[in-house]
Amino acid sequence: MSSRERISHVDTAWLRMDRPENLMQILGVMLFKGRIDAERFKRTVASRLLRYRRFRQIAMQDSDGAWWVDDPDFDVDAHLRHSLLPAPAGKPELQKFVAEMAATPLNPARPRWEFNLVETAGRNSALVVRIHHAIADGIALIGVINSLTDGQIDAPEDGGLAAGESTAAPAGDHADDDGEADGSDVFWRTIFTPLSDFALTSIRVGGHLWGHYLGLRNDPGTVLDYARVAGAIAQEVSQLALLPADSATRFKGKAGTVKRVSWSEPISLADIKAVGKVLGCSVNDTLLSSVAGALRGYLAARGDPLGAARIRVMVPVNLRPPGDVEELGNRFGLVALELPIGIENPLARLYATRAGMAALKGSHQAMLTFSLLGAAGMAPRFVQDKVLRLLADKTTAVMTNVPGFAQPRFFAGSRIVEQMAWVPQAGDIGMGVSILSYNGRVQFGLITDRNRVDDPERIVARFADEFEKLLWLVLLEPWDRLGFPQVVEEDLSAMSRV
Repeated sequence: MSSRERISHVDTAWLRMDRPENLMQILGVMLFKGRIDAERFKRTVASRLLRYRRFRQIAMQDSDGAWWVDDPDFDVDAHLRHSLLPAPAGKPELQKFVAEMAATPLNPARPRWEFNLVETAGRNSALVVRIHHAIADGIALIGVINSLTDGQIDAPEDGGLAAGESTAAPAGDHADDDGEADGSDVFWRTIFTPLSDFALTSIRVGGHLWGHYLGLRNDPGTVLDYARVAGAIAQEVSQLALLPADSATRFKGKAGTVKRVSWSEPISLADIKAVGKVLGCSVNDTLLSSVAGALRGYLAARGDPLGAARIRVMVPVNLRPPGDVEELGNRFGLVALELPIGIENPLARLYATRAGMAALKGSHQAMLTFSLLGAAGMAPRFVQDKVLRLLADKTTAVMTNVPGFAQPRFFAGSRIVEQMAWVPQAGDIGMGVSILSYNGRVQFGLITDRNRVDDPERIVARFADEFEKLLWLVLLEPWDRLGFPQVVEEDLSAMSRV
């Protein structure tokens, strides 16, 4: 008889979020130099991935709750696919295939994951990975996927590591010190009342995690001021509940079941770091501002009014202790970041983005949303649905900013040349933004709902241009003037009239 394990409340919430319009699947793409040996690929997945029991378990729900149950008929071949693209099998055809996979549900009668090996032009290969969010969050899955790869092309198939080599991605490759976010109207007092009691319970249940996140210490000489923390959380929820809907743009509206996917060519991480250093901004500030500029440029090209428009994106924040990437499940919260797409001046937009990120660094939002996702997983499903609809009303996109390896990796003896990943969008949110660094380069990826944006490649193409505007300002303007966006704008206007 198969054993079963209760699914955590947070993971249950993700399991129940599936909708035909937005499936709760984490989507990844790897591009390889040369063809992957299909048999070696299968052996690698079987020997390394299946050491995680969760990938051999079915997520089941009954009147008693949600459970992980061992699949008595598990067959790794049912999760490994091999696909051919239509001619000419280039990037557009691959992007269309990835979009189709994003809208195709995983089989609920099996463990919810699939690896699809795709043959592309020039005798190269790609791998399209789909894993249900209930299994793990993006940080944990980065560790899982990296455990399938090697640092050398001739590494042993059994996954033996060279001395000092780790399967975990370096946490600081482009993120700031506080993790992925350097990188809602979540839950409301009308649903969870009184909030202070709920917050106190959450903190007591997860005292170690919350203590780590808030910088509190559980030493014998310290008494945690639960009431103070609960009061701070109550204030956060009040602010979230009063958040107005973000600016109305073509990016928001009723989601459909057809998706579009596009990703940029890689750009140099060293250049981004250098520009950010001169301008006094983090790598993430620079990247997020470039994203805002790309979105603005797309709307302007369509003739849409912008004014002082701002769109709100939800950014995952890693809540795992340092080094904890082996434990599957979901251990992250969300913070709401406003992208100032209404600001045309690239320097002014960058500094506004930096200010928005700085304001979030002292926020309890991430801890709050993690706690309340767990509460939603315990609540009746209609309560969770209500919560998600209201959250989506105030959010335009979900954005992830993930650091990868600084050096190239190899999968089943084939060199990974590019990789991208997207987390799902809940409710009617119709846009997912991904920024991922790998091998000294950064790529920008976009997944959109066809009803909202049918041509995401036109946004993606603007990303590098927006960064280059900042690069040229650093190269051409005296550095002591770069702190004054209006002065720089006047200089540029004068130069254009000459």
